[in-house]
Amino acid sequence: MSAENNHNEQSTVLITDMYQSWFLDYASYVILERAVPALEDGLKPVQRRILHAMKEMDDGRFNKVANVIGQTMQFHPHGDASIGDAITNLGQKDLMIDTQGNWGDVRTGDSAAAARYIEARLSKFALDVAFNGKTTEWQLSYDGRKNEPVTLPMKFPLLLAQGAEGIAVGLSTKILPHNFVELLDAAIKYLKGKKFELYPDFITGGMIDVSNYNDGARGGKVRVRAHIEEVDKKTVAIRDVPYGSTTSQLVDSILKANDAGKIKIKSVADNTAKDVELLVTLAPGITTDQTIDALYLFTDCEVSISPNACVIIDDKPHFIGATQLLQSSVEHTKGLLLKELEIKLSELENDWHYSSLEKIFIEKRIYRDIEEETTWEGVLAAIDKGLAPYKKKFRREITQEDIVKLTEIRIKRISKFDSFKADEHIKGVENEIGEVKNNIANLTEFAIRYYENLLKKHGKGRERKTEIRTFETIQATQVAIANAKLYVNYKEGFIGTSLKKDEFAFDCSDLDNVIIFRKDGKMMITKVADKTFVGKDIQYIAIFQKNDERMTYNMIYLDGKTGIAYAKRFNVTGITRDKEYDLTKGNPNSKLLYFSANPNGEAEVLTISLSPGSKARIKSFDYYFEELDIKGRSAGGNQLTKYPVKAVKFKEKGRSTLSAIKIWYDPATGRLNKEENGQLLGRFEENDRIIVFYKDGNYELTDFELTNRYDTDAILKIEKFNPEKVVTTIYYDTKTDQHYAKRFVVETQTLKNKFLFIKEGEGNSVVMVSTQSEPVVILRSGKKRADMTEEEVSLSESIEVTGWKTIGTKIGGTDLKEVLVVGEEDNKEPEAPTLF
Repeated sequence: MSAENNHNEQSTVLITDMYQSWFLDYASYVILERAVPALEDGLKPVQRRILHAMKEMDDGRFNKVANVIGQTMQFHPHGDASIGDAITNLGQKDLMIDTQGNWGDVRTGDSAAAARYIEARLSKFALDVAFNGKTTEWQLSYDGRKNEPVTLPMKFPLLLAQGAEGIAVGLSTKILPHNFVELLDAAIKYLKGKKFELYPDFITGGMIDVSNYNDGARGGKVRVRAHIEEVDKKTVAIRDVPYGSTTSQLVDSILKANDAGKIKIKSVADNTAKDVELLVTLAPGITTDQTIDALYLFTDCEVSISPNACVIIDDKPHFIGATQLLQSSVEHTKGLLLKELEIKLSELENDWHYSSLEKIFIEKRIYRDIEEETTWEGVLAAIDKGLAPYKKKFRREITQEDIVKLTEIRIKRISKFDSFKADEHIKGVENEIGEVKNNIANLTEFAIRYYENLLKKHGKGRERKTEIRTFETIQATQVAIANAKLYVNYKEGFIGTSLKKDEFAFDCSDLDNVIIFRKDGKMMITKVADKTFVGKDIQYIAIFQKNDERMTYNMIYLDGKTGIAYAKRFNVTGITRDKEYDLTKGNPNSKLLYFSANPNGEAEVLTISLSPGSKARIKSFDYYFEELDIKGRSAGGNQLTKYPVKAVKFKEKGRSTLSAIKIWYDPATGRLNKEENGQLLGRFEENDRIIVFYKDGNYELTDFELTNRYDTDAILKIEKFNPEKVVTTIYYDTKTDQHYAKRFVVETQTLKNKFLFIKEGEGNSVVMVSTQSEPVVILRSGKKRADMTEEEVSLSESIEVTGWKTIGTKIGGTDLKEVLVVGEEDNKEPEAPTLF
């Protein structure tokens, strides 16, 4: 091999090796320099450079954003577009930057005006927490011409306050924003050794379910909803947007869900101005409760967000939670405060040292000792000799630099020197030194005062905007609109939405499952589709409701092997889809003689006619299904007769054999349930009702459908309706500044209509409402709480029962301050006192 070939072979580099090296360099750059924020100040490099550039420009006045972009380009090598987007993002968070002009709207998705039209400056808060040249670590900018901060000396958990989102190579970060006030409260609690909790808060408002937040770490999830309220029976209003969505996205998702048949609406109008308002007009026959559930389920009115807190720590990405982020921020802040105190202490000690030197130099006329010196060295030596008797008074050694500084004092200053003022200054410096040393010794208490001062100075108007709530789980099949028609060929065994030439069965949703029973005693459940073969000779078909324990199937079948007729009652709560189940004993030629489906466990009466040629003594008899226990679908059933059956005929409808349904009201979600969550309302039969009393003086009757929604914030009392119970209430009339008491019986029967049972007037509100037979209240009156008097009043004795529209009787004076309901006669638990 020649030397030349050997050289070429040794210098060869594989492309794979080059790619690996370059790709790792690129990945590291994107992670560290673009996408992921630093733990110390919570900023990405572009954000840090923007704030640093704005600090260099800061003179208290607004600057054109175009100028800020230009200034930032000295430090950030990625062009004006990326800088402009980052400035807009910072400005819209309304924390570090004061803005002027059209900065866009995160609720509507409107973009900001051009950079030459809008203006910005650092906020007072940013100037307080983010800058201190003495504690900043500096590095050279990308071109080596200027210095820029490695990180800003941030004394606030900015990363948690603003949130962050970025996609790097092989990883991403998503930190949700938290409430300003709550972060400072949590920092104070942490320093005091108390427990704290942190949950996201969004400037867009809305509601949030934090049950699975997982402290903001990987694997967690939050559900965010817009507030939706009923305007009237035909209209609902969306009052805000979930975080990360816009009004235009909401409208698009609603229209898309309507086109797909998930919801039915007439129109949606975007009236957003200062406040968000989307008005959704319902289609005929659609309820507001069903529509609200469907909006949450099928549109962007509810979104799920998965946080993933990734930050740069010691030049490496780390995945941590919100609690650790706050703790790290607080410890970092303590370190910065300590560094600032130490710097201040050093400056004060230097001040004391030089002030004392100057005082002795002038008062002891040491400056005269240098008059006869002809050399510089002689001058310095003379001053040093003159100071020698006083060196023990100083806290550190007197250096040559100190002596040189004394020689720079002007004659005019010496002639006007005031010994008293010098002593006062030194005394003041000594006091400050003592205070700083005390703060250093009690650094934790000093940090607490620092956070409390931030809260007092900047916390006003930064209260929580996003309401924390527990969301119910909405079942798609319960709210899905019937957007399809199902057709059946009973004989051939086909079902589907495309079989329009066959017999119409019922309206359904494409999310529904249907249950099919055949004449051969087989059953199956399948999803709604265009065309499905389910087996010949269909006996019964319906929409299947999973886990419905009240739907009871009554059945009589003939066993193909023995000829014996069996009767059975059973539920179907959940099975494998598209699997065939045999409801008979499994013998060939078995068949159904009778079948019925009963939504509330009804047990009908049948007339059984036997074959005339049978040996049975009684050829016809009545059979009562109520005597038969409800068992599982796999049970063989009870023997009805061993003789041949000629006919089975329906005789009369039976009563339900199931106990009344127990219904609970969950105040956390505002929904009814059967899972024992919340307040037990009672046992409900088919015609029973619920009555709701609202704080604004309305009452409303509803059924006990689990799809009903109730506004928990507006409800004063909810219970099972008893039309014979007398309602007792006390309400406040703002116009007369007077309280009224009244007793009435609910006479209306219309469901889901509100009826005002107090005097009409703006601001009028209910103080208490009770359905006890003999309610007793304590009235507390007085201009001052310390001087209040109490009066016990039996309302059943003092107030007559009148119509629900009457005004009522005046009770208490204008100084009535509090009403407490006492007694437990008709309730298991006493009503809580009501304050107003």
